[in-house]
Amino acid sequence: MWRFLSSSAAGGLTFMLRFTVLRSGLPILVLAVLLASIFAARAPAEEGAASMTPIEQLGARLFSDASLSEPRGVSCASCHNPARAFSGVNGSSIAAVARGAPAGAFGTRKPPALAYASFSPPFSFVEKKDEETGKIEKTPVGGQFRDGRARGLAEQAAGPLLNPLEMNNPSKAAVVAKVKEGAYADLARSVFGGNVFDNFDAAFDKLMQAIAAFEETPAFHPFSSRFDAVLRGKAKFTPLEAQGFALFKDSHKGNCLACHAGEAKSHEPKDWLFTDFTFDTLGAPRNKAIPANANADYFDLGLCKREGLAALAPAAFDVESLCGAFKVPTLRNVALTAPYMHNGAFATLRDAVAFYATRDTNPERWYPKAPDGKVAKFDDLPGKFKDNVNVKEVPYDRKPGQKPRLSDDEIDAIVAFLETLTDKRAE
Repeated sequence: MWRFLSSSAAGGLTFMLRFTVLRSGLPILVLAVLLASIFAARAPAEEGAASMTPIEQLGARLFSDASLSEPRGVSCASCHNPARAFSGVNGSSIAAVARGAPAGAFGTRKPPALAYASFSPPFSFVEKKDEETGKIEKTPVGGQFRDGRARGLAEQAAGPLLNPLEMNNPSKAAVVAKVKEGAYADLARSVFGGNVFDNFDAAFDKLMQAIAAFEETPAFHPFSSRFDAVLRGKAKFTPLEAQGFALFKDSHKGNCLACHAGEAKSHEPKDWLFTDFTFDTLGAPRNKAIPANANADYFDLGLCKREGLAALAPAAFDVESLCGAFKVPTLRNVALTAPYMHNGAFATLRDAVAFYATRDTNPERWYPKAPDGKVAKFDDLPGKFKDNVNVKEVPYDRKPGQKPRLSDDEIDAIVAFLETLTDKRAE
């Protein structure tokens, strides 16, 4: 983020680090290492800033500004690190959830990656054909956050700024006041007009539009992975990766395309977003590391608790059938976004893929035992909502003792393929 630091600020930091180095007797190389570590998470976010429009540059400044939390110290980039495909947990001691600005504050879900988020449509119910019954059904699609509660990127950006478990600002006015008194207030005036700060509510909305404009730049969707190079005819898969891609597409094996969609015959990267933006109930195991889960009566029910859902749903729609459902994430850069699932239940990508394959054939592998000695399957859902879990689609259409749809070697192949989805800039 050097281009956005004043020369005095950068020089002052360099002086402090050099002073530390000289006092400690450490090699001067340490200075370079320290500087690199400080700016590694920020510089890629603003790569190519010279080619950005003024509103995008303003959005980049807002995105990286750690003074916009209360207390100061947390920025958007803290939980959406560009080096991790704009995901992360702000140095949290709990890998599954982010550390907030207030001391001892932690979120309740793993923050979703923002890479490729700009392609998500606004939340709505759309008509989709049920492949099993052939019926046309209304299906929830889109929005931002894991429950789709924000219509677009600007609304999404506003959420963490005002969330007491995240950036903890008491009001929109408090955020705007910090920007008004900050180093890039004149940039905001040049983008939105000299009187932009006269109305704090209107100013806040405009600042969120700037963040959204930044998140719509190619920095967030470069389409620069090796998979994209293969699509363009500029690279080839290894045999293992090619096998994994075939299994990924095979409706009788991985069946991953059913949700992590792409146009099988297309060589255009934008046709391969690896999500259909729908919601699914997978029955991920309960993650006891999440502080909120210390309360045995607490359950994160996802989409069905989305504010205003009932008003958006079709008439007579059973909203409770969506309890436990979370938005299907893109798989682009998935190798960088561990841990996995909405609650970070799986530490590794291989475990996440293996869970899909063996959740129903070997549930004892993933779930604890109940007091009666039986496996407590779908233990992160109240009993009445366990029937919402997807048990019909491949590879979930299995029973205990049956052969999984994927063998261990085939799981390895799919993981190898998924690792080709990492954008070069993020590697």
